Parts: sequence; C-alpha cells; structure tokens
Amino acid sequence: MSFRNYKYSVDKDPYEWCLRQSKRLKAIDPQMNIQMRNHKLLKQMPGELEHAIKCRGNQNCTLEDITNSLQDMRKRKNIAKCSPYRSSGFREKKPFRVEFKNKPRERVAAVD
Repeated sequence: MSFRNYKYSVDKDPYEWCLRQSKRLKAIDPQMNIQMRNHKLLKQMPGELEHAIKCRGNQNCTLEDITNSLQDMRKRKNIAKCSPYRSSGFREKKPFRVEFKNKPRERVAAVD
C-alpha cells in the first residue's frame, strides 16, 4: 500500500499506523525535516482529528507526541461508544410503573 492510500481511522492502532507511515515518508524522501513529515502525517487523518492534534502540540512535536495524542483520542472515542447517554447529553427515561408482588384482591360488593 502506498502512503497516500493508507488513511488513518480510529479503528486502526495509532502506534502501528504512525510508525508505518513515517517509515514510508523516510523511504520517499530521507532528507525531509520533522515539520514536513508531521504535516504530511496529519493530512492523512480526518479533518476533526487533524485539527485536534494540531491544537494539542507545537509544530516541532515528535512522532511520539502524535502517537500519544492519537491513542488518547481513540480512548475517548471508545468511551463515547459505551456511554448510556445520547449525543445530546440526556438519558432516555423509561416510564415509571409500580408492580406489586402480591396484587390486592378485588373487592366484591356484599349481596343482601
């Protein structure tokens, strides 16, 4: 697979993806500086994820910083999947019902 075709998704392991893509970039251009390599790696991610990682680090961040940020984002994504709350922030309420174990007997009117 080439560098351009292998985009990042949250389902992939961040460490393996970053390392593999970094090695591909080094093979393409061994003289490439860290800033350019990080920029190309970030362009392979979805827009929101790219923006979140850019906001976390500086331009001279290492591959380790990007990997740690991706792992943190991945953990947050998995927590969101397990949450009982909807995306709007409220929990769906079930209707309130009381059930008695021993139901009371029905009263019958006395006949004279």
